[in-house]
Amino acid sequence: MTLSLNDVSRVFTTEKGETIEALHHISLTVNDGEFICILGPSGCGKTTILRIIAGLETATLGTISVDNSPVTKPSSKMAMIFQEYSLYPWRTVFDNVLLGLELKGVPKPEREAGAKQYLELVGLKGFEHSFPYELSGGMRQRVAVARALAINPSILLMDEPFGALDAQTRNRMQNEILQIWEKTKKTILFVTHSVDEAVFLADRIIVLTRRPGTIREIVIIPEGRPRERTSEQFVQIRRHLLDMINEESGVQ
Repeated sequence: MTLSLNDVSRVFTTEKGETIEALHHISLTVNDGEFICILGPSGCGKTTILRIIAGLETATLGTISVDNSPVTKPSSKMAMIFQEYSLYPWRTVFDNVLLGLELKGVPKPEREAGAKQYLELVGLKGFEHSFPYELSGGMRQRVAVARALAINPSILLMDEPFGALDAQTRNRMQNEILQIWEKTKKTILFVTHSVDEAVFLADRIIVLTRRPGTIREIVIIPEGRPRERTSEQFVQIRRHLLDMINEESGVQ
């Protein structure tokens, strides 16, 4: 399933009537099964891109399409995972994962089998009857991933999903999302502020300029997986990306 962004721009109007251009003529093709990271300085439009792709916002100019079909509203072909987990605290882990399947009208036996399958995939078998407040941050994020996977989307949109986690948990979640990606073959677009995270995860990294965000460079990561963060190639790519981000952020 191919995702295409064609000359996408997004302009907001403030309460004072001022116009702010968040994105400027973004064109990108994402191939089936790719792991893409989107990187750039704060305020460059990374989240806005995901929201437009998800059908949660509308581009001011340009088009989004999946396999040549225009994206104009949210679709079951795509699922978005947020930094804040977005779990319902009154529902158990199992019931949170069931939610999307319930909304799709999937019969009860089928949706329960699907929930069990994906909870096992993310390593939460045995926690089905727990509530979100009883889980660690990393476990809550795994519930969010299982809920997204349960509706069987072709594309996962992940908006800084590990940003609120401590460093040790974040590294573990990076390894886990790669294992899930390798098993499911989903296309993933992953927004992050972390250069290290992007180099560790991505096939390609889309580097955006400061606002209005446009594509400054697309960096292909030639290393296979798993990647060694201290390897010479990893360090060189990270340095190149940091230099670009610092320049866009005005850091000398």
